[in-house]
Amino acid sequence: MKQIINGKKRFYILVAIVAISGFSQGMLLPLISVIFEQDGISVTLNGLNATGLYVGTLLISPFMEAPLRRYGYKPVIIVGGALVFLSLLLFPLWKSIIFWFVLRLFIGIGDHALHFATQTWITSTSPEKKLGKNIAIYGLSFGVGFAAGPLFVNLIHIFEGLPFIVSSILCMLAWSLVFLVDNDFPEHMSGSTSTKGAFKRFSVTTKIAWFALLPGFGYGFLESTLNAIYPVYALRTSIDVSMLSVIISSFSVGGLLTQIPLGHLSDRFGRKNILLSVLSVGSFIFFIASFYESNAWIIASFFLVAGMFIGSTFSLGIAYMADSTPRELLPTGNLLCGIFFSLGSLSGPFLGGLFLELADQLSFFILIAGVLFLIFILLLVSGRKHNTKLVNP
Repeated sequence: MKQIINGKKRFYILVAIVAISGFSQGMLLPLISVIFEQDGISVTLNGLNATGLYVGTLLISPFMEAPLRRYGYKPVIIVGGALVFLSLLLFPLWKSIIFWFVLRLFIGIGDHALHFATQTWITSTSPEKKLGKNIAIYGLSFGVGFAAGPLFVNLIHIFEGLPFIVSSILCMLAWSLVFLVDNDFPEHMSGSTSTKGAFKRFSVTTKIAWFALLPGFGYGFLESTLNAIYPVYALRTSIDVSMLSVIISSFSVGGLLTQIPLGHLSDRFGRKNILLSVLSVGSFIFFIASFYESNAWIIASFFLVAGMFIGSTFSLGIAYMADSTPRELLPTGNLLCGIFFSLGSLSGPFLGGLFLELADQLSFFILIAGVLFLIFILLLVSGRKHNTKLVNP
């Protein structure tokens, strides 16, 4: 009984930490995009600067698994969280494109350490019949924070550095909760934990479950594009900054409404069936939205409905990966989910900025609809043998 109570306390502390991390990310992307746009920075340079978060994730990824297996989950969360709130606190000190890129790089490293450790901890300790639900709660907590983040962009009207300071303090408070839980370690795996051994495990895990990594890539592309590039596109179509916050938050709110129901449905009907359904509907919604992009309230409604369908693709992808991967390879699988998410997030601002410069006659939503539809096709023709029910009705 004591073990169950401790497990629940740990789970909800991890959920709280991830929620504040989501808040900082949800605020940071549109905040810096708006600041740079108002300062006259080009959209391409604006998008490239946003990639710092994801470059940091990719740089640290090959070196994450060894310390997790050696020192356990708690130390990795402590180091990652500290990097995040300290970096946020440094933003107001010097307004420079290069300095802010470096800070985003460190936030990417810290966030990845935090998410990798919490995500692996949850997937490794969740019963199979509750995996979808637990990952959905994990995704819900991140989504709550991410939805609240853009609402704090308006604090720049008081003082440009205020949003960074508020976010840093909240991250530090949530980070301190990790000291209330006992450390734990992932399941032991024979073989080398060196970087060379890690690359070998990457290869094996990718061959086993590459199709389950596609939703994470798609969600990373979607999230970074909507938060880093869409604000620029919206401002150019005369949408007010205050309304912009409502539009972006609408997508996250939509994801919150259906995160747990979709997790339950995936436990019962299979991850792939649910993923195919939400991706197809999401692609169609953004295609239709391209005809109404000048109406802020209609776009906010489309964002809300789109979020209800595709706001859960990352958490569903994690659960799909956990279904398809041997338990001793779960740390590697979770690491790969983060890497694919970062690859999608990295390509989003760059391709989005390029699209605005080279295809300004086309709606920005066409790009998003096309990427979602491509992932739908790839998922449709892949991983058929894993399309099974996990729990009997």
